Amino acid sequence: MTITNFIAAIELGSSKIRGMAGTRNSDGSINVLAYADEDSTDFIRKGIVYNLDKTSQALNNIINVLEGKLNESIAKVYIGVSGQSLRSVHNSISKEVLQEDKIIDQKLMDLLSDENLEIPLIDLDILEVAPQEYKIGNNLQIDPKGVATDHIEGRFLNIVANKELKKRIEYCFEEAQIEIAELLVSPLTSANVILSEKEKRAGCALIDFGANTTTVSIYRDNLLRFLTIIPLGGENITKDLMALQIEENEAEHIKLTIGNACLEKNGQENSDEEEKAKYTLEDGRKIDLEDILLAIEARMEEIVANVWHQIQVSGYDDKLLAGIILTGGASKIKNLRKLIQEKTTIVQVRRADNTLKIHTSNKEFVEEASKNTIIGLLYAGQENCRQIPVMKEPVDLFENDEDLKRQEEEAKKTAIEKEKKKQEEEARKAKERKKEKAKEKKNNWFSSLTETFFSDDDIQ
Repeated sequence: MTITNFIAAIELGSSKIRGMAGTRNSDGSINVLAYADEDSTDFIRKGIVYNLDKTSQALNNIINVLEGKLNESIAKVYIGVSGQSLRSVHNSISKEVLQEDKIIDQKLMDLLSDENLEIPLIDLDILEVAPQEYKIGNNLQIDPKGVATDHIEGRFLNIVANKELKKRIEYCFEEAQIEIAELLVSPLTSANVILSEKEKRAGCALIDFGANTTTVSIYRDNLLRFLTIIPLGGENITKDLMALQIEENEAEHIKLTIGNACLEKNGQENSDEEEKAKYTLEDGRKIDLEDILLAIEARMEEIVANVWHQIQVSGYDDKLLAGIILTGGASKIKNLRKLIQEKTTIVQVRRADNTLKIHTSNKEFVEEASKNTIIGLLYAGQENCRQIPVMKEPVDLFENDEDLKRQEEEAKKTAIEKEKKKQEEEARKAKERKKEKAKEKKNNWFSSLTETFFSDDDIQ
């Protein structure tokens, strides 16, 4: 079956570049038509592109795989932007209402928004503006249009990042000859498919435990209130295990299979004589299991401590009625929920579940926490990303040959005159045939009449 309409998205992650193409159904669910990923640890660190050539090549590979599975060409893609420098910055703009009727109109609101974008930021780009309330007197309102007042204060939450972040991404896509449909802020698109309206309204913190970074997004009253990225993630745990002379792939496997963020404390210390439990590596070497588990726990405690500090900095630590929601690949580590409950004042902690229903027959795609970002990007896309074939008009090889054009015009004129003469001749012959037919009919009538009056019998 030919696919005529689909959305394509690419996530530039620190562990993998992921690409996906799919469609959105009327019921809000998603059909995953094609999925591809490539390891990006050699050229993307903490969400920032370091090796531009390798990134461009990986992007080409992803697009080629997707197009092969779709059997269609991709015209453009939606891109997710994240990275260590991404964060929220508050800004407020105040204005006197100069209209005669003192009523706030859309023109004044647009003026506030435009002035917000002019905020002086050194080496930073405003990637997104998260809407906040407007202050009118002592009241806060989401939509002040039509309200009578003589003064208004617009409050804005700007999502900013280092200029190099966007610049490098655009360079890589230009080199790969891939058009960008839109640059989207990844944490915002993830939240749209993970958090419910009820959670956003009550107040919650979405914590995305990535490979190199951990993202903290805080919502309250259905609005984003705070966003920051901590430069620590699951890869830090892997490196800690590698320091114990464990090979990287095996360290990653150990982290996800036996890793424990909050070990049970039995209150008893092992004596020197008591033999410690060992973990046997793939090459046969044995390492104290306790050393492995303590390394994982210590790093998770550090990450959670930083997360809790940022939540407190936001000022919403006592306003998160819906608690903390966990997502990302490193969130799969055992007892992370328990650790957060012990190290913070938040009791309600849960693992993220997509609020969307996913349909797919693609064997390469497995729905899991690490895919929430790419799913969010796909869901946020609005435009058809399919390359529509353009039918080329036939090329006139003799367009500039004046003699040939003159001959062509004369030939057309001769053909028209010939056709005209032919039509005139046919009309003349038709007229003559009509006359002959009428004359013949008249003669037949006269002969018939003569025979009637002057038959041989009458003469006798």
